[in-house]
This record gives sequence, structure tokens and C-alpha cells, in this order.
Amino acid sequence: MRHAVLRGVDGGSYSASGLSYEVTCGVTCGLSWRRIGRAAKLSLVGSILLLGGAATQARPVAALPDAPAVNESGGARPVAAWNGFCAKHPAECIVDTSQPAIIALNPAIWRTLTSVNRRVNARIHPITDMAHWGVVDRWDFPDDGFGDCEDFQLLKRRMLVERGLPRRALRMTVVIDDIGEGHAVLMVRTDKGDLILDNKTTAILSAPRTGYTYVKREGQDGMAWVSLNGVASPVATANR
Repeated sequence: MRHAVLRGVDGGSYSASGLSYEVTCGVTCGLSWRRIGRAAKLSLVGSILLLGGAATQARPVAALPDAPAVNESGGARPVAAWNGFCAKHPAECIVDTSQPAIIALNPAIWRTLTSVNRRVNARIHPITDMAHWGVVDRWDFPDDGFGDCEDFQLLKRRMLVERGLPRRALRMTVVIDDIGEGHAVLMVRTDKGDLILDNKTTAILSAPRTGYTYVKREGQDGMAWVSLNGVASPVATANR
């Protein structure tokens, strides 16, 4: 940022950010230094407010690159713990084919996705199923405030459905993560590509940008799962 130097009759100098000229004055110039200093402060405050406003303007859809959808490659079996979850919460696993399979992404939906992803990631404490329940893999809502990867995503999906998004477009997905372990994410199928909500980051990324290998996800035409990219499935998603 450039600075202006204001020189007074007493030999002192005054620096005001945002001004680009120099003023030299004698006792007879009639300028009020107090008024100049005040104007400089107001100018600086105005600049800060303007910059702050520009920084907070959302660019939700334009900032998202279009990404191809993750390819399906036939049927797949869900992880065993999914069957236990569906037995306990059958309504969560039913597919309503009257709902849209793809969401038209707009600024309001982007804000909802971002808000829910951040809230759940901040609210739930990560813990493995073995430490939490004494089993290798269990899928459930983290109503006690603790859970591992799939529990985060199940809660996010429930909250998004409560906010009006179609469950059919919100698919639980099994991946191989960046450390080679089984992991669960929530795939949001949109007209901008498949977006990923993950407990490992507050950033919502397109599927290719996560660096994960996509294995399988819930189908959109029934309760059967579909294979993605023909990759062998992990036995469990026990990753926090």
C-alpha cells in the first residue's frame, strides 16, 4: 500500500495510507491538519471496509470446476455394517425414485453443503469403532458426539435431507483413502459433478480432487450398491 507524507510547519511529518501525493505547507496555507488527519483515517477505514466486503462475497458455483461423474461399473455388495445400519434405520436406506438423482447446484445449496460439512466436522469427535463399540466396523448416527468416518457422513446426510435436499442424490460411498485404508465419504451428485463431503477436511472437493480411489456407493434406482471403477472393496471402513 502506498503512503503519503504530510509535512507541517513544525518540521514533523505525517503518513497516511491510501494517499499518493505529498503536501508541503506553511503557516499561511490555511489547511487544518486535524481535518486532513481525520480525512485520512476515514479514507483508511473506508478502504478496509471495502476490502472486507469484497473478501466475504461468496463465489460458490463459479469457483467450482466442472468434474466428470464417477463411473459405475456394475453391481456391488455393501460393506456388512451397512446392512446392520439399514436393519436399525430402514427409512435411511430406501430409495425414492420420484426424487431427483442429480441436484442443480446453486449458491443456496452450496452454502447449505458447506455449513453442514463444517458443523458436523467440528461437532463430532473422531474415534474408531473398536474404541467406541468394541467392534471393527459399525455404521450409525453419532448421537453421543463420537464416531468414525461413516458416522460423520450419515449425520451430514440426515441434516441435508432435513434442509430439503433429496436423499437419492446423497450417496454413501466407500473409497480407498490417501493412506491406503477403507474410508467412507458422502457423495453429493450434482450437475457440476460429484462433490465429496469428508470428515478429513472442511473443503468440499470434486471427486477427482480428493485423490481417493472410489470403490462403490449406494445405487440410485434401488437398495443395491454399484461398483465404481472396478476396484476391489475393503472389508470395512474403520478409518477415523
